[in-house]
Amino acid sequence: MRSTVIPSDPVPALRLRLEVAGASLWPTACGALWRPEQRTLIVSDLHFEKGSFYAARGEMLPPYDTRATLRRLTRIVDTLVPDCVIALGDSFHDGDAELRMSEEDATALRSLTGSCDWVWILGNHDRSPPSGLGGRACECLVQDGLSFRHEPSSPDLAFGEICGHLHPCARVAGRGGRIRTRCFAADARRIVLPAYGALTGGLNVLDPAFAAVFPEGFVAATLGRAGAYLAPMSQLIPDTR
Repeated sequence: MRSTVIPSDPVPALRLRLEVAGASLWPTACGALWRPEQRTLIVSDLHFEKGSFYAARGEMLPPYDTRATLRRLTRIVDTLVPDCVIALGDSFHDGDAELRMSEEDATALRSLTGSCDWVWILGNHDRSPPSGLGGRACECLVQDGLSFRHEPSSPDLAFGEICGHLHPCARVAGRGGRIRTRCFAADARRIVLPAYGALTGGLNVLDPAFAAVFPEGFVAATLGRAGAYLAPMSQLIPDTR
């Protein structure tokens, strides 16, 4: 039997604590990261308007990805009521994504960005910040001993780093068969978040790209329907080609 676990969005069960550079961070089932002492919510790789980007090029993907991502994002914000939200880059799929966003979706996003201190970290897909959607933008943010950026830096500079970009996922073998699910990849120095966007893919954590980021090994915190769970490395398997 083969199945896929997709990010769910119940009231988050904070089952698993990850510690990076002495800071406690809690992965949620929907793929966000919660830092309770600072009341900070972190998400990565929203990729708003990815569907419309491909549709403009003749690849007719379902055009509902932005709205689906916004609904999941709204639920986690309404539940946790953060003082700060940090979006770790590639929040918009391309430089014209804001122009293609429907007014209903833009209004929903402005409501979110107006509810707290909202920080857009710039990514490789969105080198310029949105102009009319609220929030503030920067290349990198430092908050109470942690640094927030889009792409992972070199391992010798990574102490206390929270980043995205790689879209980590895991293929896990268990008693019920195999599942492929988004995951957090972490060691004591940094965490790489999964992509939060509804239409984003994932890179298997056994890909060599992760060995370069975590040369001394890492843990995979996989997304389940009721929380995040550590997956033993012995149960991780590579994707088949």
